[in-house]
Amino acid sequence: MSRISAVLIFAALLSPLCYAREPGVETMVPQSSAPPWVNIAALGKSTDIDALNEITTDTSAEEAISEAERAEEEVVYWEFPEPEIPPQSIWLRVREGFTFPTVKSRRVGQFERWYKKNPEYFERMIARSALFLHYIVEEVEKRGMPTELALLPMIESAYNPTAYSRAHASGIWQFIPSTGKNYGLEQNWWHDERRDVVAATGAALDYLEMLYGEFNDWHLALAAYNWGENGVRRAIKRNKRRGLATNYYSLRMPRETRNYLPKLQAVKNIISDPGGVGLMLPDVLDQPYFTLVEAHEHMDIAIAARLAEMSVEDFEILNAAYNRPVIASDGERKILLPLDKAETFAKNLEYHDAPLVSWQTYALKKNESVEQVAKRFDMDPNKLRQINGIKPYVRLRAGHSLLVPMPSDVDESNLDETWNNPEFNRPNNFYGTRIVHRIRPGDTLSEIAQRYRVSVRGIKAWNGIRGSRIRAGDRLVIYKDLRVPRVSTMLQ
Repeated sequence: MSRISAVLIFAALLSPLCYAREPGVETMVPQSSAPPWVNIAALGKSTDIDALNEITTDTSAEEAISEAERAEEEVVYWEFPEPEIPPQSIWLRVREGFTFPTVKSRRVGQFERWYKKNPEYFERMIARSALFLHYIVEEVEKRGMPTELALLPMIESAYNPTAYSRAHASGIWQFIPSTGKNYGLEQNWWHDERRDVVAATGAALDYLEMLYGEFNDWHLALAAYNWGENGVRRAIKRNKRRGLATNYYSLRMPRETRNYLPKLQAVKNIISDPGGVGLMLPDVLDQPYFTLVEAHEHMDIAIAARLAEMSVEDFEILNAAYNRPVIASDGERKILLPLDKAETFAKNLEYHDAPLVSWQTYALKKNESVEQVAKRFDMDPNKLRQINGIKPYVRLRAGHSLLVPMPSDVDESNLDETWNNPEFNRPNNFYGTRIVHRIRPGDTLSEIAQRYRVSVRGIKAWNGIRGSRIRAGDRLVIYKDLRVPRVSTMLQ
């Protein structure tokens, strides 16, 4: 190659470059709209570029090559990291995993229209699901199960961790006490794992796997999840006796169960094509929201929230399983924290030099009332009852343990010795005020329901009544004010 050619090639290579000036530094970047993370060459001194600019046709080949070689030695390459690709929407992933056959029912359109007329309800449901949906989709996919199952809590509870039904079903997956127990969900005075999203999700997927294994049909498996497997078994057996088909559409079911799959199909249709239904689908990012953090010691809920720099209300949404103001730990208890709060919690806990618990237990003395205990510990009697889950007018025996605030002159809580007392290990399955009504001549279910301001369906569910007949002299159990314990309310 001739020297003149070398100069011309160098000039041609230099010409597309433009300069981006910063104090003391000039960079050469292509004039194209290259993304900002590409590697760019930077010359250390502006005089080097000036020297290159002075190369003209009058410059000798030797001088041009010398100047180019000298400039090349000064070039420093800055490597910019590629930007993180933002997470995509979880809905793309959910749609890809849909495998259920379409539910063919006019009820599907009815529920679509209901959601369309109640967009605020739909938006609240999606907002709550954003905290847990990524985790549940992950767990569903690990088992190779259809992603429609990740939508099931929308039908069961609208993704509300504190949801509680007249049948005493609790949590986002709405486990009744007996089924929760069968699938290993701990239920005691301190803690109810039916409201623990991680534990309950594992139990729900175990249950659904079992149901699908028995019925070999997802529609029947979901009907059994709602109605109970025994109900579906009886319906199948009845149809077999009559020589009828035993698929989902052929079985006689309660109205709630008959509506169950159309509701799910309506939500699935909205997720698949929100515009087709006339709704806006808020985006949910396909990334974890929370992480598990171990709590090795007893700890106040309020202190745990403060260490994570969260409000008690926000902490409670992720940790709805706790019934009391204290996380009573056997050394293996876990709490859920947002990913961006876990490090904050750990750091604040490391430097926290005050007690982690401000509560203790107190054993009732003979003939001592709740009101007397409340006065002793400067509490409102109703607040003391609320914190301890004591129903009005219930008399407690001597020795019964109550959770009370630690007095200022007490240095250390006695929870290590008392948190596992028998009264704290009993299941606390039924929330609300329990009333026993003795049926009088002429009473009807509708009149009794109206008197106590509850539903007829609720009375039937609580007492195992199938029809509408009741007998004078029998007793009915009625629950009012059905709600789970809310620590944020207790601490107000």
